[in-house]
Amino acid sequence: MAKRIEIYDVETGGSLGEIGETELRQLVDLLEEESEEDQDYWIDGPTLEMLEEQGADPGFVSRLRAALGARDGFDLGWRASP
Repeated sequence: MAKRIEIYDVETGGSLGEIGETELRQLVDLLEEESEEDQDYWIDGPTLEMLEEQGADPGFVSRLRAALGARDGFDLGWRASP
């Protein structure tokens, strides 16, 4: 059975829904982690462009773009859902 992964806005704690293991792997592989335990990523316009250029799922990038809105950037967190 596939693992369920919730993504959320670290600042507000608001859920951005669930992603699959493929989208999580894209985050882990393409974005910088400060440590092995790091489970959040800075998302801004250039990051979204880089994800698109690297072939990240368009629906996933669109969801992140909507969460970014008019802000300069935000911390995206993830956690395994039961």
